[in-house]
Amino acid sequence: MIDNALPGHVWSGANARFAQPSRRPAILVVSGMKFLIRKAAGSYRNWMYGWENGLANRSTDRIVRPFEFGLEWARNWPCSTDFPGNGSDPIHYIEQLNERIVAHSDEFFRYDSPGDFALHRQANGEWLKFTSPVVTPYPENNTVHCLWYPARGGGRKAITLLPHWNSKLPQHNALCAGLQRLGISVLRLSLPYHDARMPAHLQRADYAVSSNICRTIDATRQAVIDARACFDWLEQQGYQDLGIVGTSLGSCYAFLASAHDARIKVDIFNHCSTYVADVVWEGLSSRHIRESLEGSVTLDALRKMWLAISPPSYYEMYSARKKKSKFIYTRYDTTFPLHLSRQVIEGARKHNWDHDAVELLCGHYTMGEFPFKYLTGYEICSFAKRNL
Repeated sequence: MIDNALPGHVWSGANARFAQPSRRPAILVVSGMKFLIRKAAGSYRNWMYGWENGLANRSTDRIVRPFEFGLEWARNWPCSTDFPGNGSDPIHYIEQLNERIVAHSDEFFRYDSPGDFALHRQANGEWLKFTSPVVTPYPENNTVHCLWYPARGGGRKAITLLPHWNSKLPQHNALCAGLQRLGISVLRLSLPYHDARMPAHLQRADYAVSSNICRTIDATRQAVIDARACFDWLEQQGYQDLGIVGTSLGSCYAFLASAHDARIKVDIFNHCSTYVADVVWEGLSSRHIRESLEGSVTLDALRKMWLAISPPSYYEMYSARKKKSKFIYTRYDTTFPLHLSRQVIEGARKHNWDHDAVELLCGHYTMGEFPFKYLTGYEICSFAKRNL
């Protein structure tokens, strides 16, 4: 009878009961594998954070500037001309002003299309230049510069690309060239206070995001309007299938532009987050700004004072427009913390956006390093190629 026993089982006792084989070896193997995987994942996480923080700390020119409400920047906004502060508490006034802007955002982001679009051929490429519809005290910032990558074949597909905060040429140029080779023309927009638009006394694009509350709002308004003006020119050139790509701060600008512009059909948000205040408060790259803010405002107050430039304020407006969206974010991001990026994806699902999302196993700065920059480029280019 023992000879006839099934492999892995034994007969026992007078009634020859079937006894189950011991599962302990299998359990030990699975437990051991889980332990090794957790240990490897922990080592990778620590290594990635070390790499990320090292790259973030390379910059030694971050300046802790004085905290300012900057109410003079708000005087000519469409929503403030009939709503003067009249000496009221600045925090309360700016919070109310933001509520008015959100309620009338089409007016806030309205503009007269520039009439001086002109292409200039230079040693480093072909540049579209025009006067920004938003006037600032800095003449160099009032001229918009866009590096132009026309695709061969005269197709109708075009993208406006908005780089990251403190980006410098030739960053993002390779991505533009990649899209160009796929038959998609690209305008690489130099953001306000970046590249040739940076005032001479600055070393960084500090005026784009800073502890000056209203200047930060004004820079965002200018970036959104400049981006929309780019689509005016693209339409004049016969382009009809239009998309936008934004990275980091450029991603925030891109969302606001797309929410207010029905012409933009395909959106790619490379790094995504929710409220501008939370990113500044929690992010490693903006810790010098938080140092200036702390003691003058709370996070809750800051969130309300920058409500008008935060994507969640316009989720309903975005939902009303039929767009295809791609969200790219990273697991080990110390600039756009992971939980804020995942809140964006939750919002996309809640609002039933036609979207795709990918989480890369790197950080904010390490996304620009090998091999992650190639993975990111593939995600952006493949989505644009399929959907434009």
